[in-house]
Amino acid sequence: MTLQQLTWALGGLALFLFAMLMMTEGLKAFGGSGLKRLLGRWTSTPLRGVFAGIAVTALVQSSSAVTVAAIGFVNAGLMNLRQALGVIFGTNVGTTMTAWLVSLIGFGFDIDAFALPIIVAGVALRLLLSDQRYQGLGDALIGFGLFFMGLDLLQQAFGGMAAAYGADALAGGVGVHWAAALALGFVVTLLTQSSSAAVAIILTAATGGLIDLPTAAAAVIGANVGTTATAALAALKATAAARRLALGHIGFNVITGVVALLLLPLMLWLIDWLASALHLQDNPAVFLALFHTVFNVMGVLLLLPFTQRLADWLEGFFRSHDDQLARPQHLDHTLASSPELALGAVRAELPRLRAAIGSVATAALDNQRQASSQAEAARQLAAAITEYIASLRAARMPRQVSDDLTLCLRATRYFDEAGRMVASAQRLAAAAAAANPPEALPQLLAAARTCLSAPCSSNAAELAEFERMYQHGKASLLSAVVAQQIEAERADGLLDDLSHLRRLLQQWVKADTMLACSDSGRPAPEGA
Repeated sequence: MTLQQLTWALGGLALFLFAMLMMTEGLKAFGGSGLKRLLGRWTSTPLRGVFAGIAVTALVQSSSAVTVAAIGFVNAGLMNLRQALGVIFGTNVGTTMTAWLVSLIGFGFDIDAFALPIIVAGVALRLLLSDQRYQGLGDALIGFGLFFMGLDLLQQAFGGMAAAYGADALAGGVGVHWAAALALGFVVTLLTQSSSAAVAIILTAATGGLIDLPTAAAAVIGANVGTTATAALAALKATAAARRLALGHIGFNVITGVVALLLLPLMLWLIDWLASALHLQDNPAVFLALFHTVFNVMGVLLLLPFTQRLADWLEGFFRSHDDQLARPQHLDHTLASSPELALGAVRAELPRLRAAIGSVATAALDNQRQASSQAEAARQLAAAITEYIASLRAARMPRQVSDDLTLCLRATRYFDEAGRMVASAQRLAAAAAAANPPEALPQLLAAARTCLSAPCSSNAAELAEFERMYQHGKASLLSAVVAQQIEAERADGLLDDLSHLRRLLQQWVKADTMLACSDSGRPAPEGA
């Protein structure tokens, strides 16, 4: 390899990776909330998750970005592991769009004539418009043009190498085994941190005659498996949910890769037959893009029916105290046909939710660091109870059972809203622990703890005592602002947090009232 060929290869790779980054970030800025809504709302089943994963990955040209978004939805409780696995399966099919772009556009056009007008249009959008969405579209167009210019440099480098060393210089016939090609694809993906870049390099090398099709196909499998390294590295210090999803991603890609490698001769025959039927046998890049798509679709068809079992298996990994807290212990969907038993399950679960919210709020009032993560776990438990009650068929319920479930649902919602106020309680605790805390703040926090620890029969009285102290504390804070003893901005923040603490306790007492009414069969008091 000459110095010029090496420069072209490295420059083309650098330009290609930069272009991929620009396209991904630009399309995310342009699509933004719409893409998030697509992932959040159109993943009710694993199959719909697959299609959402395909669509969004094809649009943003980054399976990693979609995987990170899916992890975020799982952590926020907007998507369960089963739905997120469907999205992950879909990203593997969606990422084949890069191979099709390379094969259908990258080798059949004058690159400069095609890419330069796109770059000009992108720069014009970037410079002339102030709307950030359209600036993002401009960045995406610039990246799209640079993508093909980088590809052109790679073509020239690999074409020069093939001319210098002969056609199929790295082909299996010269001694490069499929296992070596598999490892090569894996390593290139690991180094570039992009399976799309690795596949584009492989397609370009095959088109330039540097490697033959069987070797290139094995390298494509290696690149597909190599993309799991990114997920594994990203999940090392992530949440338990993120690590489970990363493990599912690794499992899918490894199983798909192993099956594709075992069936490689048969798959190559099948792709050759398809290419002949479509009159594409003279285009190595299209052949490999078709191969890349077929074996990823095969993986989805193979594993999609087992998504629920895979999710259940993954739930057993990386368990933590917060995960145990968020997981219902009494809710059983087989009880849906017996409303009385389902009501009993809900009543058994609600004391766990009450204890969790009370513990989290008390930890926040004591300024304990783990309060925020525990609050999220408690809210996930509340979401699970709400979903369970909503899944029961009201048409088959006796009136009393329906009324009691309604009270349980209201209690759950009150507890959930109390959990949303935990951050304010923790900020107040931090302010009370600082030097020169505002007058009456320590007493207010002590009154809040008393209210949370009081039994259901007396916490309404404790809430009334807190209300009296709250009004006094609010007045003293405002007086301190007038006397210039405290900055107005700091006082505003403290008053907001005190209002949220007051709301936390009000919702706590309302929830206890609903529980007591449900257990006794009494109707809920008006205004509760």
